[in-house]
Amino acid sequence: MTDVTNKARGLPKGRLNILFGLTLFALLLLLWVILGFATNSFWTGNNISNLLRQGSMTAILAIGQTFVIITGGIDLSVGAIVGFTSVIVSLFLQWGLPIWAAVVLTLLFGVAIGLFHGFGIVRMGLPPFIITLATLTSLRGIGLLITNGATISITNDEFTAFSRANFLGVPSLFWMVIMVAVPAYILLNHSRWGRYLFAVGSNAEAARLSGVNVPRIIYMAYVLSALFASFVGLLLAARIGIGNATQAEGWELQAIASSVIGGTSLFGAIGSVHGPLLGAFILATINNGANLLNVNSFWQRIVTGVLIIVIVYFDQLRRRRG
Repeated sequence: MTDVTNKARGLPKGRLNILFGLTLFALLLLLWVILGFATNSFWTGNNISNLLRQGSMTAILAIGQTFVIITGGIDLSVGAIVGFTSVIVSLFLQWGLPIWAAVVLTLLFGVAIGLFHGFGIVRMGLPPFIITLATLTSLRGIGLLITNGATISITNDEFTAFSRANFLGVPSLFWMVIMVAVPAYILLNHSRWGRYLFAVGSNAEAARLSGVNVPRIIYMAYVLSALFASFVGLLLAARIGIGNATQAEGWELQAIASSVIGGTSLFGAIGSVHGPLLGAFILATINNGANLLNVNSFWQRIVTGVLIIVIVYFDQLRRRRG
């Protein structure tokens, strides 16, 4: 089992991963310095808080997406889950449920969606792309049917106040990233489940022959991805004060892009927690800076696409040389 998991990681756990993380961090700082000189408003407190809030939700989605991509899969449904669960929690609060009950039940919806994905992949033999694409379209439709295409307003001030609050001068939404990232890091790097994720992504059959319960690992990866997406749905509903099934459209691509920019290999078996976090905030910084500089929003998409192409290309080169 040790040989399988060591091979699965592809890179040494030490120097190269640390070097890549430091490179991403340096790139993020460089972008911040450039934008600080290019604009008068980038380094203002309001803008930095807004940037942290913008990047936080994508970062949480990217962590969940990374667990799935490490296994060699993909989850295209996370944006739809965010919109759908924003509707669900809005309805629960409208019905008078306590906040804690609405939150728990909404997260359970996320778990159920992840289990459905696992069932489709493991039991039905469907490709991850197909089952999660089907969920993407279905959840949008179900959410619109439930609301009749309308927006549900959240009148619970205690629920919405959280997203605007700060702790130690840092937005509460950013603290939610820390709350998710720390256990995710421990799970991925310091537990047997994390080792098994890499093993499944490297060679599922070899992992099975080594004693890994491959179906259980796949279930776990998709449940975590959907759970994190439902958590983001809660945060988004709290931030904008509404539930709408069409929200977070395209966020699945942002999550995948953040994960890939952060060094996660789309071929599986290579990934980290810190990489997608930095990738998410690099994208958030690009978008924030483009807005401050009045750059056409279409250029933001072009830059993101070019980054993905370049990084996947170098990932292919690395695999060939390995």
